[in-house]
This record gives sequence, C-alpha cells and structure tokens, in this order.
Amino acid sequence: METLRSLLRRAGGERPSRHSYTIYRNVEGPGGEGTGGLELKVVEREEQTLAGDMAALVVPGPQDRTKALTYVVLSALLIFTVAFLLGYVALRGSCPSCAGLRGDLLAMASDEGAAEESPGPGPPLYWADLKEMFQKYLREESIESTIRWVSEGPHCPGSPRMDALTHKVLESFASYRLDQAWTDTHYVGLQRPDRMNPNFLHQLDPQGGVLEKLPLEDPEMYCPYSAPGNATGGLVYANYGRQEDFDALGQKGVNPQGHLVIVRVGEISYAEKVANADTAQARGVLIYPDPWDIPQDPRKAGLSQNRAVYGHVHMGTGDPYTPGFPSFNHTQFPPIQSSGLPRIPVHPISASTAARLLSKLTGLAAPRDWKGRLADVPYRLGPGDPGVRVHLQVNNVKTPTMISNVFGCIEGRFEPDHYVIIGAQRDALGPGAAGSGVGTALLLELARTFSAMVRNGFQLRRTLLFASWDAEDFGRVGSTEWLEGYLSMLHLKAVAYISLDNAVLGDDKFYAKTSPLLTSLIENVLKQVDSPNRSGQTLYEQVTFPDRAPHSQPAAPAPPSPAGAPHSRPTAPAGAPHSLFFPSPQDARPYPFLHTQDDTYENLNGLLFGRLPAVAKSVAEVVGQLLIRLSHDHLLPLDFGAYGDVLLQRIAEFNPYSSELKSRGLTLQWMYSARGDYTRAAEKLRQDIYSSEEKNERLNRMHNVRIMRVEFYFLSPYVAAPETPFRHVLLGRGPHTLRALLEHLRLLREAPGRFDEGQFRRQLALATWTLQGAANALSGEVWDIDINF
Repeated sequence: METLRSLLRRAGGERPSRHSYTIYRNVEGPGGEGTGGLELKVVEREEQTLAGDMAALVVPGPQDRTKALTYVVLSALLIFTVAFLLGYVALRGSCPSCAGLRGDLLAMASDEGAAEESPGPGPPLYWADLKEMFQKYLREESIESTIRWVSEGPHCPGSPRMDALTHKVLESFASYRLDQAWTDTHYVGLQRPDRMNPNFLHQLDPQGGVLEKLPLEDPEMYCPYSAPGNATGGLVYANYGRQEDFDALGQKGVNPQGHLVIVRVGEISYAEKVANADTAQARGVLIYPDPWDIPQDPRKAGLSQNRAVYGHVHMGTGDPYTPGFPSFNHTQFPPIQSSGLPRIPVHPISASTAARLLSKLTGLAAPRDWKGRLADVPYRLGPGDPGVRVHLQVNNVKTPTMISNVFGCIEGRFEPDHYVIIGAQRDALGPGAAGSGVGTALLLELARTFSAMVRNGFQLRRTLLFASWDAEDFGRVGSTEWLEGYLSMLHLKAVAYISLDNAVLGDDKFYAKTSPLLTSLIENVLKQVDSPNRSGQTLYEQVTFPDRAPHSQPAAPAPPSPAGAPHSRPTAPAGAPHSLFFPSPQDARPYPFLHTQDDTYENLNGLLFGRLPAVAKSVAEVVGQLLIRLSHDHLLPLDFGAYGDVLLQRIAEFNPYSSELKSRGLTLQWMYSARGDYTRAAEKLRQDIYSSEEKNERLNRMHNVRIMRVEFYFLSPYVAAPETPFRHVLLGRGPHTLRALLEHLRLLREAPGRFDEGQFRRQLALATWTLQGAANALSGEVWDIDINF
C-alpha cells in the first residue's frame, strides 16, 4: 500500500508532505467480521520519520509517469474488484433491493439520533425469520396448562380465588422479564345476590295465591344490575325482545304493559332486551335459553335444560355508579348513576322453567319464526284469559368491591409512546374456560413468547401492552374504568386493541370482528396460518367476517352474545382500531356453555374433540403475527383508505329516501362530498408515503400518527363521552350515528307522526360535519387541506 501511495503522488507530480502519512487497515463489516473493506486515513507525522523517504524521492520524468499511471489503473481495478466482492459477501443478506424482497423484509429500524445513544442494530430479520422465531418459542403445552388452572372453579371479582389469580398473572409477567409489570386498582360498585334473602319466582292463581314455586336452580346465576324489587302480573312471550318483536306484538293487539315478558337468549344483549321491555312498560323480564338457539342435549355436549345463562343488564359499560369517571380511590364521584341502569327487575331462568310457564300461555299463536324447540310448548303470545300470573322478587344488593387490572409491557425502541394493546378477561362467575381461561392463557403465552424473541434479537418499534382485565362479566367494568382514567392520553398513544376474549368457542369456524382498518392485514395473516384440523387449508379458507365476507364467501352474522354487544371493543371510546377473534359454529350458534356453570375445560375440550390446545395455538399464531406487523413495521399496516368504501356503502343506504329529502329541501350531496374529500385525502397520504424516503424517521412518525388516529377522526365531537361512550359515527351507538339517522328517516314511511324534522335536520348536519372533519384531519396540516365541500 505504501508503494501505491508513492505511485499516486508521483503520477500527479506532487511532492509528499513532510508532516503526514497514510494508514490503511481493514474495517469491520456487519456482524463484527473484518471483511467490510479498507479505510484510508491521513495522519500527522513527525519530520524525522520521513528522512529515509525524502532521500529516495526523485522527480519523475514523462516515461516514469506513464508507467506510474498504468500501475495506478491496474491497482485501482484490482482493489475495486476485491472490495466489491468482499462487500457483496458481507452485505448480500441485508440488501432488500438486491434480494428483491423488500415487501417481505422487516428491516431493523434506524434512527440517526438514536444511533449515537444505543448500539447499532443487528442483522435485519426477514418476515420468514420472525415467523420461525415466534413459532419456535410458542408452547402449546403452556396454553393448555393455563386454561386448566384458570378454569378450576369460579373466580368472581373480590373473591379469594380471584386474588390468587391476580397475583399469579402479575408474577408470570415478572418472571417473563417484561420491561414493566404492575396492577391498576379500582373501587367499583358491583351487584350481588343477597345470600340471606334469595331471589324467587312464583306462579300465582287468579286470586294471587302461590300456585307453584318455580325453581331458580343456581343462586349464582342472576342478572347483575337488575332493578331490585318485585314484579307481579301476567306473562307475554316477546321472542328475542328486539324492538321489532315488540312492534309485532303491538300489531297483533298484544300489550305488554302491566305484565312480565319472557324472552329468549340471543340476537341482542340482555341490556337491550330489558330496555325494550321497559319502553313497552312491562313490569319485569325473564330470559331463558331456547334449544333452537343453544343446543340442550347433554348427551351431545349440549346445555342442561336446568341451567340458566347469566348476563348483566346495564345499558353501557363500566361502573354504572360512576358513569364517565374512573373509579380510583382518590376520585371525587358526583352523586349520579348511569342512565343505562334498568328500572324493572329481571332474572335468567332455565329452559325447563321456561317450558313450564310457556306451556300454560293462551292467546294468539306466535309467528312461525318465533317458535323454538321447547318440548310440548305451543308458543302462544299470552297473556290470554285467565292467563298465567307470576311474581318475581329480585333482592340483589350493591356491593363495593376492589378490583385489579394487571399489566405488563415490552417497550418499543423507536416509538415507545405508541401502544399496541392486547387484552383478555380474567374473571368469571362460573369456571369460565372459554369466558376467561383461553383468553388469559393466550395473553400470558404471547407475553412470554415476545419477551423471549426480544431477548434473542427481535426489536420492537412500538410498545406491546398486555392487559388482564377484572370484573368484565359485569359489563367491561375493569377495562372501562382504566380507559376512563387515561382517556385523555390514550387517543394519542393507542395504535390498536386486540381482544382475546372468547377466542375459542367450541368449533373450528373462525370469525373475525374487526375495524375496517385492520381487515386487510388480518386477511393476509390468516393466509399464513395453517388450520389446526383441516390438512392443506389455511385459516383464511375457514374465516367469516360478520361485516364483510372475503371474496365469494357469503357473509354471516356474528354469533349472538348473551352478555352484551359492545363488550368486544373496550378501547372504542378512545378511537383505537380494534379486532376480536373467535372460532364458532358455522350456523352462528353460540357456544352452549358460555356464561354458565358448565363452562369447564372438559366441556370445551370435548366439543373440540380434544383439540382445544391446538385450536388455541392457531389463534395465538394469528394474533402473534398480527402483533409482529403492528409493533415492528416502519409504517403502520393499517388500511386507512378502507373507510372510503364503508362511507360509500353507508351513504348509499339513504338513496331510496332521496325524494322525501328533496321535498324538505334536503340533499345527500354534502355527505357524498365529504366522502369524496376523505377518499382524496387518503390517496394523497398514500402518495406522500410512497414518494417519501423509507429511512426518514421524522416523516415515518408523522405518517404513523395520521394513520393511527383515523379511527379517532370518526368519533363525533358533538356528544359527550360520559353520556355516549360509543361516539363512532359509523360503528357506535346513539343518535349521532348514521345508523340512527337512517332509522329516523325510515319513520317518514313507517310512522310519519313520529318523525321529528327539526331533530332530523340537526342529526344530518352534525353527522355530515363529523365525516367532513375526518376528511380534513386525514389531509394533514391545515395548509395541506384541499377540500371541495
């Protein structure tokens, strides 16, 4: 190399410096190998070290110069070839563009500012590497053992067994060496049966005497938040207790006013059934599982006809005695309670008790599609003459209870303030194998697996937050209280919420109830997970999306939930995309033992023919791959353009009423304009991302913030969170939603006298401006907004 240096100087006719020399040395390549190339460094040199060189230097002539140039060219070519080969060998595994695998490579994030503060990243990991790593550390036997010990018996909030389970989960998070593990304690009001004064149900004779004491088989099977007191009257059969069912009774001349109604489990939540009965001025409600909806042949793993199904009846979530406020011990609670608490008593009954009552009903025959499968029951509407009179007494009492949510987190390296939240219910009034056992087992196993991956080279970009919720069977109390405590910050930090509740419900038909932002990502993940019981198939080939079926597969409704509708989305008020997975029977019937005392490991495993651990592991693989993408990708893999199609579909439902709107000087033009602005904003953001530099961390973060807040953009700013927690204009519930607007518009044809034009105009204006606000927010900074509204 010293000869090369001399030749270079001679070729240029340059005299060497008396105060410098050149050092050549190998430079370490990736992985610490010394083959990464050569480094040239000019260093000050003492004059005496050059004495020998100075004596040997001669000013070159033309011929020498020609020779020197020849040597230079040949030496340069040789060095370039060697350096190129060495560089190719050392770096060929980390060049996405050379390998042609940019779409499959999950490259380690780099940040110029962070590089000086922490060691440089290791070799980049490809998608196949990460999947292999995840599967390597995932343990099916761990999932199975956790389901068993969680479901050994009831573990209701505040019980000694629940306390032991709380400590067990916290200790598990700590033993997995997560970055943080802690509990969040709340003081809530739960409703319990009065052991000294139990609830009862009597059948009365026409004079009011007790004709028969009807059994309420299990004192632990009740409806939390039922109004206490008694209800006496005739009995009316109201099918599922939906609003259309009560409308049908009115059309047939059957009035529930002053009577109790008996309704079936399914279709809508318990709380909605009770609210509809209250609106119809009924005095009380009895809820039973009909064999048409829930199989009830114990020989075929069905529910016993002597079992009732419990469920809360609060029309809302969280502690109903502190609505909108977090139930921390230091919180000053206002003297109010939730408007969603029922005003009439309600109680679950078994199918056998329901059959004894319904078999004695007289009056008009029920419509054909109202008839279930109770033996020897004619399914009449009642109350008839003389009819059946019943007396229901509910003595539930409010009980102050301390509950504890348990958390563990693995902090992200580059966006630690952005959280991907994974949650599961921990409590159950019964054994809760499907209700809380599977979810808790998956939560712990995912936490352990990801912690092991991080210790072995996997680097998270965003934080994974694992949450084990308490008091969820009482209406998502634990998750809602935590959300209310941190609502002002979570809408800025929550990337997505993945629910593990009811993840395995006794069959291999796979359902995914999810935000439109996550649908495409989930579809891609499902294509990469093999079916646990169908050789040669992926889970994608068995999936049904309740809101949007993939490709040619027919859409199917989500399985009915006895306990409530919005419970699957605890972070919905914060505007975070959500997803819920649950395998379920193809005919959309619910798991027969859910929310009963028969929800045991043996029954759940029996329905799966001994494949419960394998099915649960498949769910863990789906969720795990989803978490890898959400926590690792430079840009969040959320389909922010999907809401453009959803908006078009929802607005198109108003088109049949265009003549009614036009006659009142109203038009849908502004809604379509808002949808157009949203679509253009989404396309502009997509182009900005495509044209930006992938390693520009500042731009990546700006784009991610806009993407992760898309769900939040659709929360109506015109309603208050305490009164209307589900503020989403498309997926929420309340008068601010497009669904409520459409139902109000239908009154013009079905019941013109109930149509309120002033209220409708206000609803239409606020909904339109909510959509326009979402389009404006997606556009970015105020100077980037280019709307045509």
